[in-house]
Amino acid sequence: MIHSTTSLRVRYADTDPMKYVYYGNYAEYLEVARVELFRGIGMSYDEIENRGIWLPVSEFIIRYLKPARYDQILTIETYVKKIPGVRIEFEYEIFGEQGERISEASTTLFFLDSSNNKIIKCPDFLMQLIQNNWQQDKLVP
Repeated sequence: MIHSTTSLRVRYADTDPMKYVYYGNYAEYLEVARVELFRGIGMSYDEIENRGIWLPVSEFIIRYLKPARYDQILTIETYVKKIPGVRIEFEYEIFGEQGERISEASTTLFFLDSSNNKIIKCPDFLMQLIQNNWQQDKLVP
């Protein structure tokens, strides 16, 4: 398993008139957490793309438990619990400042060769980083 923790503050622009985070903005929060997980194992998202790999989202599932509010600091726990094949699956838990669970989510992305738009298996350079960081309960900064 690979695990990372990311924190962010809810911006005013992310909220609705009740100052609750608008439901569609959670997808962006999860993207921030995914990008930080990759950075934490040793490669930026930009570098992955520069090597000719795109990672489109094919599935996004979320369960809202409590509203997140304007100016609240959220903590996003991100997990990869399975070695990827042609897909990589991420699981998330979002917590509020008091440690209360705000939401649970998962996304599935697939590896796409940008030169020919073909789905491929996880490229070796990325698989090596994943395996190097793969440990039971290892925390990636």
